[in-house]
Amino acid sequence: MEKKDIIAKFKQSENDTGSVQVQVALLTERINHLTEHLKSHKQDNHSRRGLMQMVGKRRGLLQYLKEQDIEAYRKLIADLDIREIK
Repeated sequence: MEKKDIIAKFKQSENDTGSVQVQVALLTERINHLTEHLKSHKQDNHSRRGLMQMVGKRRGLLQYLKEQDIEAYRKLIADLDIREIK
């Protein structure tokens, strides 16, 4: 149910499930969940590797969005409460 709520909040049109904003929002939710898991399971290096891959993918999507539409990028990072990419 949480995934549907995220898609509903960040979609650009009625049938939008794959726009950059939706992908970044879903990745951010998964990253936050996995970060909490790693706080209690410090030795879980397989999950840590997956986390690093997700962070890299999100960073790439944010870079693309920043180049294409700076206003949408600024709104998205404000809504998700994440840092700006360099």
